Amino acid sequence: MQKKAVILFSGGLDSTTCLAIAKDLGFIPYTLSFSYGQKHNFELEAAKRTAKSFKVKEHRVISVNLDAFGGSALTDKSIDVPNFQSSKDIPVTYVPARNTIFLSIALGYAEKIGASDIFIGINAVDYSGYPDCRPEFLKAFETVANLATKKGIEGFNFNIHAPLLDLDKADIIKKGVSLGVDYSKTTSCYRLDDQGRACGSCDSCHYRKLGFEEAGIKDPTIYSN
Repeated sequence: MQKKAVILFSGGLDSTTCLAIAKDLGFIPYTLSFSYGQKHNFELEAAKRTAKSFKVKEHRVISVNLDAFGGSALTDKSIDVPNFQSSKDIPVTYVPARNTIFLSIALGYAEKIGASDIFIGINAVDYSGYPDCRPEFLKAFETVANLATKKGIEGFNFNIHAPLLDLDKADIIKKGVSLGVDYSKTTSCYRLDDQGRACGSCDSCHYRKLGFEEAGIKDPTIYSN
């Protein structure tokens, strides 16, 4: 019998690949997107279109006002999204506790629908800078999931899957292409223009472009420049 899985789904390159992997593994996918005060909503439209094309069981968009706190270039209008900068510091695009909050909501959704598996599309490129993309964080959250839920203490084990964790962007793209992912429908840019075109210069665009280049696959992204 097929098992249900909740997939954290932004409509971007990584989460779409993650959705494709979950389906390939035989899971019935329930996708969960967030309107969290990000500066544009094009990614939510991309998520809706892509979820429909994958024929997911259910696609939900949850509103969480993370912009109320500010402190991130993705939610705070007083902070500009910078061009790509090679640095070991935590980037200004980090949103305080975002993955912890998203996974917590996904956990509640999973418990409600009887799904023991949650997928998140974090990867090696991300966890070099973001503290909530590290393997240690995922392991700790899985422990919390099984300690802090009714189903968990009843022996219903929750599993947090991060199938892209040890992959770079090129490997992720090649994996997705092998599973039939159409990356032209995905959105990754942190500062899309009012027509939904990618800037080509932010961190996310940099790694996306590099990934297609290193994979030897034509980049289908529409850039403003």
